[in-house]
Amino acid sequence: MRERYISPSVIRRLPKYHRCLKELENSGIVRVSSDVLAKNLGFTASQVRQDFSCFGEFGQQGYGYNVSSLLAEIAGIIGVDRNHSAVIIGVGNLGRALLNNFKFKNYGFEISAAFDTDENLIGTEIGDVGIHDIERIEEFFQTSPFEVAILCVPKAFVRDVARRVAAIGVLGIWNFTNIDLSLEELGVVVENVHFADSLMTLCYEISKDN
Repeated sequence: MRERYISPSVIRRLPKYHRCLKELENSGIVRVSSDVLAKNLGFTASQVRQDFSCFGEFGQQGYGYNVSSLLAEIAGIIGVDRNHSAVIIGVGNLGRALLNNFKFKNYGFEISAAFDTDENLIGTEIGDVGIHDIERIEEFFQTSPFEVAILCVPKAFVRDVARRVAAIGVLGIWNFTNIDLSLEELGVVVENVHFADSLMTLCYEISKDN
């Protein structure tokens, strides 16, 4: 099933389905139709059915979808039902906020360590996660390999750090540095996050008719 080509736009919608279904499950709702899912998410019912058909047949005509079963199916497709290992590199304001507040376990990730250059931080813990010297990241990887590196480092260092973690064998990078990275040639998947892009999109939407 995973070998089939799936449109990136479909993949981008899967987390929205997951979030919506989780909310429905938490509300005690057992069954949901494609019409209701579409209304909740701002999609069309046809789009919902087409998206799900990329991965199999999950519902029954006239019955709809079992919320818990569909949630489990989508969690399996995305991979959040597995325990992925990750580290945070850069424990400034953003890195610290992620360690303290983001519920990584809810999305299939376990933060095993954080790395920084600040001697005042190295050897301490934030949210039960130990902070290590970035210069020892290769050594750490040998004994405690991780799949994903979350980059919260200053812009001047991001490319060097990215190539460094790519070289030791990470599979993916969640990049918060406001610099677009592409490491396809090294076999590393990168998700670039730009908070400002979202804010500027909002700016456009509220300004276009004024």
